[in-house]
Amino acid sequence: MNRVAIYRNVLLPRSETFVRDQARALRAWKPTLVGNFRVRDGLDLSGMDVRLPGGGASQRRLRQRLGVADRGLVETFEAHADLVHVHFGLDAVDAWPSVKRAGLPMLVTLHGYDITTRKGWWWSGRGGLTRIPYPARLARLFREPRVGFIAVSDAIRAHAITLGMPPEKIVTRRIGIDVRKFTPAGTLAGQRPRRVLFVGRLVEKKGVRYLIEAMARVRARLPDATLAIVGDGPLRATLAALASDLAVPTEFLGTLDDVGVRAQLASARVFCLPSIVAASGDAEGFGMVLLEAQACGVPVVTSARGGAVEGLVEGTTGFSFSERDVDALATALATLLSDDALANHMSQRAPAFVRETFDIDSLTPALEAVYDHVANATQVQPGVMQCLQS
Repeated sequence: MNRVAIYRNVLLPRSETFVRDQARALRAWKPTLVGNFRVRDGLDLSGMDVRLPGGGASQRRLRQRLGVADRGLVETFEAHADLVHVHFGLDAVDAWPSVKRAGLPMLVTLHGYDITTRKGWWWSGRGGLTRIPYPARLARLFREPRVGFIAVSDAIRAHAITLGMPPEKIVTRRIGIDVRKFTPAGTLAGQRPRRVLFVGRLVEKKGVRYLIEAMARVRARLPDATLAIVGDGPLRATLAALASDLAVPTEFLGTLDDVGVRAQLASARVFCLPSIVAASGDAEGFGMVLLEAQACGVPVVTSARGGAVEGLVEGTTGFSFSERDVDALATALATLLSDDALANHMSQRAPAFVRETFDIDSLTPALEAVYDHVANATQVQPGVMQCLQS
C-alpha cells in the first residue's frame, strides 16, 4: 500500500477536524500524521500513526521558517512516505526543503488565509518576522516540478490562479464530512425555538459583529429570537459588549468538541456563518461547518467565500447574502425564523444534499487519484491536473 505523510506544524487543533477526518477516510493510501508539536487539549488522534521527529522541535521550526531542511523530518519522511501532503501554504513552505531533501513529491492543500492574505500584510511583518518572505517562497513553490496543489473550493482555486499559480498545477478537491457522525436529531427546524447558531473562531474574518447587528433588527420584528455563539478568540469581549449594547440575548458558549457542537445544532433553528474578507485579505475558503449544520437538518445563511456558492442550494437548503450586508442578513434570518414551513422544508432537504455531494467517503477516491498522479509523475505534467479538475 502506498504511504502518505500528512504534515502540519502543530498536530492538531480542535478546529482542524477536517485534516484528521480526511486522513481517516483514506483507503488506498496509508496515512501517517507528521508534525513538530502536539497541541495541548487538541483533537483525539487515537488509532492514528503519529510521528514527531526527535530533537528540539522549536529549533526545527525556526530552521524550517528560514528555509533549511531538517534532518529529523527528512528521516521521518523517508521512512514513512511515498508522498507528503501538507495542509496550508505556510506549512508547505516550511516543509518543502525537508521533503525535497527526502526526494519525495509534495501536495499542498490551500484552505483560505494561506493564499488570500495580501502580500503587503506579510511584508509588513505583522505575521511575524520569519513570515516576511512567505509570498516569495510560496511563489517559488508554484514553479517546483514535483509540487501539486489542491484548493478546497473553486473560489480558492480561482484566487490562486490570479496570484500566478499555473492552472495546470491546481485542482479543487472538497474535503467533505462524515455523514454518519452529523445526522438530523430532534424535531424539524421549523418546530424549534427561534435560535440562531454560529460556530467558529471569534476573529475578524468570521464577521460575527454583522450577525449581532442583524439580530438586533430581527428582534424588532421577532422579540423572542436569540443567538448562541460557539467558539473563542480575541474578539470575544468586543462582541459580548456589542451584543449587550444592542440588547441581543447572546450565549457565548466557548469552544466545544464535536459532541457539544452537534448538541447545539440539534437545538438551533438556523445556522449563520457571516464571513467577510478581513483587512489583511484573510478570507474563508469554504466553511466546513456549513456542511455539518445542513447534515444535521439546520438551514444555513452565509456569505462565506466558496461556501455561499458551492456549499448550499440557494433557497432549498439555505440562503446566501453579500458580506457585510446587514439588511440582507437580517431579512434571511427573519424569513427562516418566522416561516415554519420553509424552515421545515430546508431542514428536510439539507441532509440529502450533503449526503449526495459532500460525503467524505465518496469524495476520498478523487483525492487519492490526485495522490496517485503526483506520486507517480516525475513532475506535475501540464494538462493532467486539469484533467483531474474536470
